[in-house]
Amino acid sequence: MRLAVTGSIATDHLMTFPGRFADSLVVEQLDKISLSFLVDDLQVRRGGIAANIAFGLANLGHRPILVGAVGTDFVDYRSWLERHGVDTSHVHVSELKHTARFVCTTDADHAQMASFYAGAMTEAREIELGPIAEQVAGLDLVVISPNDPEAMLRHTEECRARGVPFVADPSQQLAWMDGDQIRQLIDGAAYLFSNAYEAALIEQKTGWSSKDVLERVGVRVVTHGREGATIEDARGEIARVPTAQEERRVDPTGVGDAFRAGYLAGLVWDLSPERCAQLGCMLATYVVETVGTQEYELGRARFLERFAKAYGDEAAEQIGALVRTPRP
Repeated sequence: MRLAVTGSIATDHLMTFPGRFADSLVVEQLDKISLSFLVDDLQVRRGGIAANIAFGLANLGHRPILVGAVGTDFVDYRSWLERHGVDTSHVHVSELKHTARFVCTTDADHAQMASFYAGAMTEAREIELGPIAEQVAGLDLVVISPNDPEAMLRHTEECRARGVPFVADPSQQLAWMDGDQIRQLIDGAAYLFSNAYEAALIEQKTGWSSKDVLERVGVRVVTHGREGATIEDARGEIARVPTAQEERRVDPTGVGDAFRAGYLAGLVWDLSPERCAQLGCMLATYVVETVGTQEYELGRARFLERFAKAYGDEAAEQIGALVRTPRP
């Protein structure tokens, strides 16, 4: 399966605040909010949702096609992704703007406050999927993850026009989009990804009920934090998968991206929805155990051992014949 992942490519600036944001918030004064938090750690990491998903897919043995827009400062980041198995040959390079920046502070409760500078990402709307499809002998599935809103709409319409199945993953852009834009992004999607809050936001902004959404997409995948994930279609719930046990909880940034990477890896291997979600949950656990969205390392033996512990020997045996990690 030739899988293209479209979306943001960014550099993450991750900071840790040892206190609780909630202790500094005065509800009656939120319209006048002016706060500064003294952080005790700063990590500069590679990120961006599309890049994170592609990195996860590559670490499981796939070679996804990354599609997005970056600045001329992308040279080292490109080398990193290529070394890990991501095809970056279709990434657009801006001559004027820097690669996008994500600045995020996480408190002691793992609550987060973040800002995002789009930069070169705004030029993603100039990318046409047709020439990419021709160069790779066709695309079987296109992931449309958070990106420049115009780019997301363009990629979605192009997939519909060309009859290419697509994954709708609007997540972080839901707050900025109106109901009509959201309806355009998800109507006809083969898969719709969101967390539980985003699922409710989709319904609120579109005016569609959960049933309405399920009638317009093939499969709906919703993550529920520590409670795992649910998969359903118009006929009802297909599977409910618990999270895998984490060894430590360090930073939640990028956990959702890793889940999507694992789930999509299972799709490429034609696994059941339950097994796809289990792969997603397992990969997400690796990310929450590290600082940074692409800093985890997968060893095949340890990955399968942990997978068996979480989901059983039969499940581990099935994916063991497919998973190819960078290390034994």
